[in-house]
This record gives sequence, C-alpha cells and structure tokens, in this order.
Amino acid sequence: IDFKGVNMVINYDLPTSAVEYIHRIGRTGRAGHRGRAVTFFTEDDKPLLRSIANVIQRAGCPVPDYIKHLPKLQSKEKKKFIKKPLTRESICTIPECFLKKAKRKMKTTKENIKEKKKVKEDKNNSKLQNVSKS
Repeated sequence: IDFKGVNMVINYDLPTSAVEYIHRIGRTGRAGHRGRAVTFFTEDDKPLLRSIANVIQRAGCPVPDYIKHLPKLQSKEKKKFIKKPLTRESICTIPECFLKKAKRKMKTTKENIKEKKKVKEDKNNSKLQNVSKS
C-alpha cells in the first residue's frame, strides 16, 4: 500500500531484521521524495541494532560508533528474535488525568445503573405485594 505524503515514520519497537526495517521506513521517501525515520530502542534491542545500523550506513546516513562496534548477532539468535520478538510492557498514550476522569465517570455510571435496577425491583416488589393483598 502506498500512502502519499508520508514524510516521517516512527518505530516504537525496533524491527527484528534489516529487511523489516527497510520495509517500515520505505513508507517515507517514495518516488524520489525525502523522508525521515525515527527508531526507539532499549538495552534489550542491542543485539538487533548492528544489522540495521549497517543498512543506515550504506544509505549514507551517520551511525554512532558505539552501534557500529556492537557484537555481531549469530544466525541462531537472529532466528530466535524473528520467531519470538521481545515482549514489552504496554504503553499508554492517554494522559493520567483523562484516565482518572473516565474511571470516575464509569464508576458513577455503574452506580446509576445499580440504583435504577434497585428502584425497578422495589416497584415490582410493591406491585406483587399489592396483588397478593387483594
């Protein structure tokens, strides 16, 4: 799929291979246009960095020296990362104040529903009592 006008890609998870990296950032710079790619990584991602850094360097972009000198990943380890990527804690992009507000609203809504059910049950019980008295 070609999305026109994409000029920046942000990778929140490091791709597991150089091929996947190229595929992801390929959304920018289509048809001779320039684009940017930002990729976040953690200490756990270090084994995957070197192959991606090689791709970046071959494209003529600067790569920090510490990344160039990371140990090369063995093929068995590469396969392991591809089959089972790193698992991470989920990231919430909703500000905490909105989450609290939604929680309060949900709590109030649940209380209102319980109250309505109780009123309805009370009405039904009183009708049943009136019927049984007659």
